[in-house]
Parts: sequence; C-alpha cells; structure tokens
Amino acid sequence: MTGDTRATAVAHVNVALVKYWGKRDADLVIPWTSSLSMTLDAFRTTTTVRFLAEEGEDEVVLDGTAVTGVARRRVTAFLDLVRSRAGRTGKALVHSENAVPTGAGLASSSSGFAALALAASSACGLGLDATALSRLARRGSGSASRSVFGGFAQWHAGHDDESSYAEPVESAGFDPVMVVALVDTAHKSVNSRDAMRRTVETSPLFRPWADSSAADLKEMRAAVERADLDAVGEVAERNALGMHATMLAARPAVRYFAPATVAALDAVLALRRAGISAYATMDAGPNVKVLCHRADAAAVTEAVRASAGCPTAVSGVGPAARLVTS
Repeated sequence: MTGDTRATAVAHVNVALVKYWGKRDADLVIPWTSSLSMTLDAFRTTTTVRFLAEEGEDEVVLDGTAVTGVARRRVTAFLDLVRSRAGRTGKALVHSENAVPTGAGLASSSSGFAALALAASSACGLGLDATALSRLARRGSGSASRSVFGGFAQWHAGHDDESSYAEPVESAGFDPVMVVALVDTAHKSVNSRDAMRRTVETSPLFRPWADSSAADLKEMRAAVERADLDAVGEVAERNALGMHATMLAARPAVRYFAPATVAALDAVLALRRAGISAYATMDAGPNVKVLCHRADAAAVTEAVRASAGCPTAVSGVGPAARLVTS
C-alpha cells in the first residue's frame, strides 16, 4: 500500500490482576511470567496514524504536545516495524489523546500502544486478526498485548514472537468495578522499563515471585471464569504486593509507595474487616486500584478518599480496541 492513508483507533487501559514484571527477551518483549488483566472503561487512548507517500521524519503528538526523546523513539521504532511488515515507506503523522495520566503507574502504555498498533496496522492495510494484533502491540509495550481485548485477558508469556500473545478469558456474569486512588499522577521517578531491569538483575526475591506467579495465574483464571470476586481479589492483592516486594529488595531498591499509598491500603483492610469485599492491586507507581462489587463502589470510594486524601475514579469492565471514524 502506498500513498496517503490513515486510521483512528481507541484502546482502553488494562490493569493486571496477575502481574507482568520483567522481560526474558527485551527486544521481542517476551516476559518471564504470564499474566491476566481486566480492561477498564474509564481510561483510554485515541490515536490517529496517517502515512504519507513523502519521506521524512515521523511526527508524534500527544495531547497537543510534540513527543521527544525516548518516548518518541519508542513510537518511531514501532512504526518502522509496521512499515517493514507492510512493505512500505513514507513518514507517519501520529496524533494521540490520553484520557489517562501518562507515565504515572496507571498503565497508559497499554492503551497507548494497543491503539497505535491497531491504527498503524490498519492504515497500512495489514488486516490483522486479534491474535496477530496482540503480538504486534506487545512489541511496543508488553501490557498492550492485553488491551487489544475487552473484559479479561491472559497474556501467554511464550518463548518467541509467535507464542507470546494475549487471548480473552471467559467471564460470563463477572462485572466488578475498580476504584482507583489517584495518589500521584505525575511522571514516576523510575520508569517501568528501568525498574523491571533492575529488579530482574538484582532482586533476590524476583525468581521466587515469578515461580509463585504460575500458581497465582491458574487460581486467577479459574476464579474469573466462575465470577468469584473474593477469590480474584485475594490472588490479585498477594500477587501485586509480592511484585512490589521484589522491587523493594532490588539493589538499590525501587520504591513507589507514598504515605497516601499506605493509607489507601490500610483503608482496604479496614473495609474487609467491616465485611465489604475490597481488594487492592498496584502497578509500578503509587496509585492503588481497589477491586470490589459494583454495589460497594460508593462505600469503597468514600473510605479510600477519607483515608488517603486523594481523588478517585471508578471504572467498570472495558471494551476491546476498535477502529473509529476520526
């Protein structure tokens, strides 16, 4: 395909309930562990990719501002991969809007690269099915492989490009919500890629956690399939706190916890003692996500706000990545 072509896609953030942390192969983005996530309806990225016939440097704009440095190089490298597969040349114009804070531990890269993968591959006429799109999105950001799908998705770690992809998980009747405590939406002091590398290379707790994740994943998938929120929450909380323990044991330590983070975690424990099914999970950042029944969302929101003193957002289960008319 040549000439001026374009496509616009929307993809939603996902939050891993059994975490991805650490790459076995950094170039292909092959993880050490498989993972399972919930796609959220509240946070999304909308991306338009336009390929031109003319040569030149790609232009990347996020929320009205030109993207530079490492972030831009990640996008242009991904576009090069798409161009290579499509057998075309020409510069690209990329315009993205994030309805989620960027680089704050709210999984913005999952929606960002899923939307980019769908828009860029469609603009190039690749016509990928969902599995192939998941593989492609993984090359931009591992978690993006799961944001191709709505609802719940499992990313199979695999051992090479072909075997590492996500697939949807059956979850009939399972409709939880996540209350997100927005402790700090600024850019993290240590980005996820550097934190992963340091953890894998130096933390004595990483391999034990990775080994235990296999059992967590088996339990989690079964719990999601039977719509058992308490079982899902118990596994999600221990898996996330275990991941953060591996970071704290890295040398030097990677610590994302803020005082309000601990306050939010304490609020979750207090809610459970009061008989409310509420369970915490965290990604690489200070923000806390609380899984609960939809009927308990208001009570959970009130408790988290009162304890952590931060704004919150409530999200249900979100849809799959999709093409839209720009």
